[in-house]
Amino acid sequence: MFQPVQSRSRWDSIFRTLEVLYHSCIKNLRSEHGNPVIGLVLSVVQVLVLVLIFYFMLTLMGRNFVSKIRGDVVLFLLSGVFLFLVHNKSVGAVLGTAGPTSSMMLHQPLNTAVLIAANALATLYNQTLVMLFLLFVYHTAFTPITIEQPVYAYGMLLLSWFTGVAVGLVFFAIKPWAPRIIGIASTVYRRANMIASGKMVVANALPASMVAVFDWNPLFHTIDQARGFVFLNYNPHNSSITYPLYLGLGLVMLGLIGEYYTRRMASLHWEKGQ
Repeated sequence: MFQPVQSRSRWDSIFRTLEVLYHSCIKNLRSEHGNPVIGLVLSVVQVLVLVLIFYFMLTLMGRNFVSKIRGDVVLFLLSGVFLFLVHNKSVGAVLGTAGPTSSMMLHQPLNTAVLIAANALATLYNQTLVMLFLLFVYHTAFTPITIEQPVYAYGMLLLSWFTGVAVGLVFFAIKPWAPRIIGIASTVYRRANMIASGKMVVANALPASMVAVFDWNPLFHTIDQARGFVFLNYNPHNSSITYPLYLGLGLVMLGLIGEYYTRRMASLHWEKGQ
């Protein structure tokens, strides 16, 4: 009943939080499938299905606009699909985090920040593993590929992940107030990214009127910039790195403020009402 209060140093608290974060990431990775190998295979199949669908669409529409990059068509598709998936999955992972009134929050030292970080990092780890595996298989089994600036290209994947976490955090902060509306809004946003992300188009080949259709989406900018780092003969003109970065930082600030306010106002009837 009575337990002595143990004073912890700052480093003890940091290591304890990191340990909880690690175990939360493992739990999240195993939540989709108990076998990690099968979970990886399912993620790979998902990417392959998307690539095959888009490849078929490109075949029907013609590949003239892709020839402006003068690179491998499959690598062109992969550069868009990888960033699209990591962004959308990050939105869903953060939005699906247990809320402040969840029973999980009764177990110290768990809190919403740890669970959000665990879900986001698990998504990044899984998608990075899938990307490396598919690129290795395509390079060794089909045709050799060259990524001109792989570090910067991966940086664009990190930026896509970061903006996905930021959008998901805003949705997460509003979710307890309007769960059904946020559920619909997040679904619409992720479905709209199938087209609005611009993963099927070359931004430099778009007229100004069409650029305005995609320009609001941070994913459009990260995908176009990533292709500038992947392909030697492509230099993006209609996108920027600073826009998704600043937008992501702004959304993270709004999400953190909203989550803090929501956590303070949390009540059990919200969970029962959902």
